[in-house]
Amino acid sequence: MVEFEVDIDWPRTIWLGFGLLLGAALLYVVYRFVGTFVFGLFIYYATRRLYRRVQRWVGQPSVAAGISIVGLALPALALLSYTLVIGLRQLNRFVENLNGPGEDSQLTQLLEMVQPYLDLPSVLDDPSAIIDNIGGMETVTTTLESVVGYLGVVGTGLLHLFVMFALAFYLLRDGSDFVDWAGHLTSDRSVFEEFVAEVDESFDKVFYGNILNAIITAIIGAIVFSALNQFAPDAVFVPYAALTGLLAGAASLIPIVGMKLVYVPMTGYLGVLAGTNGEGWWFVVVFAAISFVVVDVIPDLLVRPYVSGGKLHTGALMFAYILGPLIFGWYGIFLGPVILVLFSHFARIILPELVRNERIQPESLDPATLTDDHPQSVPDGETDAEDGAQSSA
Repeated sequence: MVEFEVDIDWPRTIWLGFGLLLGAALLYVVYRFVGTFVFGLFIYYATRRLYRRVQRWVGQPSVAAGISIVGLALPALALLSYTLVIGLRQLNRFVENLNGPGEDSQLTQLLEMVQPYLDLPSVLDDPSAIIDNIGGMETVTTTLESVVGYLGVVGTGLLHLFVMFALAFYLLRDGSDFVDWAGHLTSDRSVFEEFVAEVDESFDKVFYGNILNAIITAIIGAIVFSALNQFAPDAVFVPYAALTGLLAGAASLIPIVGMKLVYVPMTGYLGVLAGTNGEGWWFVVVFAAISFVVVDVIPDLLVRPYVSGGKLHTGALMFAYILGPLIFGWYGIFLGPVILVLFSHFARIILPELVRNERIQPESLDPATLTDDHPQSVPDGETDAEDGAQSSA
C-alpha cells in the first residue's frame, strides 16, 4: 500500500484563509454600499481635472482635494438633488394622472422605493414662496416640523453623502500611492500598468465625459424648460418641465440622436396644441430654438471634446447605460459602465495571456522603462501638460 505524504505549510495556509475572510468581509461592505461607492468614483473622476489644476496652484494635495470637492462637486450635487426631487415629484403626478387613483403599475412600484424623498416639503416646488413668506412664524414652524419628520431620511442621506465625498477625497489625494502599492502585488508590472492605464482612461471618458455631460444637460434642461413655462400661453406650455429636462439629459447618453429624442417630439406636441387652440405658435418656435441652442448645442460644444468611449464600442457602452439601471437600480448608470470597462480591458489585455500563455506587449507603455527601480507613473499622476503632449504626439 502506497502512502502519500502531504506537506502543508500551515502558517501560510492560515494566513491565506484569514486573508480570504478579510476579502469576503470587504466585498460584503462594498456590496451593501455599492451605489455609494460607484457614485463616489464618479465624483472623483468628475473633479480630478480641476484637482490637478488646483494642486499646481496651492501645492498641498489635501487642500487641493478639499477645494475641488467643496467648490465643484458639492454645489453641483446639491443642484442635481433639487432637480431630481422636483422631477420625481412630477413623475409621480404623471403616473397618478395616467393610472387614476387606486391603480397600480410598474412605475408606481418603482416610485414607492423613492417615496420618502418625494414627500419633501412642498416649498421645494416653489422656492419663491420662502421669499414671499419670509419672517412669518407659520413658515418657520412648517419648515421645522418637516425637518423633524424627515430627520431619519436626511440622516441616512448625509451618511451616504459623507462616504461619497470621503472616497473621492482620498482617491484624489492618495490615488497614485494606491496604484503603486497594487502594482507590487504582481510580478508583471508592464501588463498591470497597461491594464490600469486603459481602465483609468476609459473611466475618465465615461464619467467625466458622458455621464457628466448628461447630468449638466439634465440640469440645464430642467431649468430652461421650467423658465420657458413662465412665459408660455395658457393653452401651450411644457408639461412636467423639470421631468422633461431630466429625460433630455438621460437621452444625451444615446449616440447620434441624443436629446433630440425628447425635445423634437415635445416641439411637435406643442405644435399640435398651438394648432388646436389657434394661438401660441410663437412659443413653439421659441421653445424649439432655445432647446436646440441652449440645451443641445452649447453643452455639446463645451463637453463633447472630452466625450468619448476611448477603445470601448459605442453600442456596448449604450447598452451598459440602458441595462445597468434596469439590472442594478439607480446606481446602475455608473456600475454598468464600470463592469463594461473592466471586462473589456481584461478581455483585451489579460485574457490572451492567460489562455494562450502569450506575453502581452503594452501599447502605450514602453516595457524597457518598466523596472522595479523606476516604474512608469500611471495616468492618475499625469499633468494636463503631459496629456496634451501625448495627444499631440
